[in-house]
Amino acid sequence: MAQIFPKSANAIARASVYGAIFVLIFAGWAFDALNRSAYNTRAFMAREQPIPFSHAHHVGGLGLDCRYCHTSVERSSFAGIPPTKTCMNCHSQIWSTSPMLEPVRASFRTGQSIRWTRVHDLPDFVYFNHSIHVNKGVGCESCHGRVDKMPLTWAVASLQMDWCLDCHRHPEKVLRPQAFITTMGYQPAGDQEEIGRRLMSENHIQTTHLLTSCSTCHR
Repeated sequence: MAQIFPKSANAIARASVYGAIFVLIFAGWAFDALNRSAYNTRAFMAREQPIPFSHAHHVGGLGLDCRYCHTSVERSSFAGIPPTKTCMNCHSQIWSTSPMLEPVRASFRTGQSIRWTRVHDLPDFVYFNHSIHVNKGVGCESCHGRVDKMPLTWAVASLQMDWCLDCHRHPEKVLRPQAFITTMGYQPAGDQEEIGRRLMSENHIQTTHLLTSCSTCHR
């Protein structure tokens, strides 16, 4: 019986198998790269807001402490969006007739909240508590970046699980004394990891095993 396939078919078949493996590996790599990219996470992309609130002006320029607006950050799971009354503490006197701030004045008159665009939004299946992190020595800058340099606010971190786990595995890399929790551009007075290990003990931070347990964030 005549041979149906030429001898070269064997080489083609082997090349196809090996080629398919490389294609699958490349596809996996490409998917992972896209998943981690700023295009997907929207990191470093400034969000348009109903009012162009500038952290660079209020924090960097005027020196306002984060807690002046985010009043619940030390005792609640949420940092909280400031009520319009907080804005009007200053803007009833400063820029009180500015057209740009009319939505603030309208909100104060009507009692209707301003519909801000959320910048940091974790999935519903993730539990995050601001007060625990702040009271254990994690500074605002560690997660939110240098907001004192942001004319419009953007996220600096992916907020993906591997980013969170990197900190939970090595909390000593980011811990700072409580007096510097809201300090932007914080520089440790000594070796950061040595300071971090001391603060881990003083603040009674859980072991890495518990910090990386699934139930810590997924409840």
